[in-house]
Amino acid sequence: MKHKLKMLTVSAAITAFGATAMADEITLRIGSGHPPGVVYAGLMIDYFQPELKKRVEERTDHTINFVEGYSGSIVKVTEVLEGVQDGIIDIGGFCYCFEPSNLPLHAFQVMLPFGTMDPVQSLKVAQDVYAEVPYLTDVFEDKFNQILLSRIADGGYNLGTSFPWEDLSDLKDQKIAGAGLNLNWLEYAGVSPVQSSLATAYTEMNTNVYEGWIMFPSAWVNLKLYEPGPYYTLIGFGSMTWHGLTINKETYDGLPDDVKEILHEVAADYEEQTGIVNQKEYDRLVEELRGLITVSEIDPDVRKAWAESLANWPQSLADDLNGQGLPASEVLNLVLDKAEERGYTWPVRYEIN
Repeated sequence: MKHKLKMLTVSAAITAFGATAMADEITLRIGSGHPPGVVYAGLMIDYFQPELKKRVEERTDHTINFVEGYSGSIVKVTEVLEGVQDGIIDIGGFCYCFEPSNLPLHAFQVMLPFGTMDPVQSLKVAQDVYAEVPYLTDVFEDKFNQILLSRIADGGYNLGTSFPWEDLSDLKDQKIAGAGLNLNWLEYAGVSPVQSSLATAYTEMNTNVYEGWIMFPSAWVNLKLYEPGPYYTLIGFGSMTWHGLTINKETYDGLPDDVKEILHEVAADYEEQTGIVNQKEYDRLVEELRGLITVSEIDPDVRKAWAESLANWPQSLADDLNGQGLPASEVLNLVLDKAEERGYTWPVRYEIN
């Protein structure tokens, strides 16, 4: 019996793998705009792919093969949602930060900075919110021809720079990079924000396009950003669950039922791994940075002052998104409440109407 997957040709090289698959041989194009040095992308390669292949081949008559497209080799960081939608890749991992128009509410934890630095806790809060707001899951299928497989947690965000600093006033004349909504953490605090992506971060830091990055320690180590940025300040912006792993709807519909079942099982395990691995790696990577560059911890009063400078921002975002017909106030209040239910105390308790 033949089993067909939607395989759109993007190059002769990919065409060579074939657009059709027999029932016992399934080929999936998988990728991300990010390199494997970013934890979630590395886990796609080291955990999701081998686990899916192993479990499918142990428990069914099918085999799984992958055509990999990481580091933007098929789709760039800003193209993954559309790439999965159009079938250019079958499975893609990406940051919602690059989809401010298509998925403006999905970066909800970024709208409430200085939350928990624990990726496992961040993921659990996100899972709680998704469970109560079906829109967050359904929109992928309803509008973008794909199915959300996994939510992805990041390591805790801090600030890496090419210069030392101790107070917000030290950052006033500096250009600091971020992605999407977290640029507002800078702008509202009076710092000059620059939109960028990890794909170009090293070169742009090295050529002084900007002097710092809001970034988790894994990227500072794995992408060697410590070379142009020899100062890493533990400020604790929070761990954000604001990436996703999705699969093209036609590809998904064409999979055998037993493969679909295993796909969801592996995707759920991969989701948990993004929290566990980022949590486990955080302390190790910070210690590694201590052996390479200057690592300092910000005064709690400076952290609180930064949070206070952002106190009115979440409400302004909620007003805008509510006006677009999105359940923003509901989602943001759920984040605040669920974090507190899990034992977190906000340095500034944002008020959302």
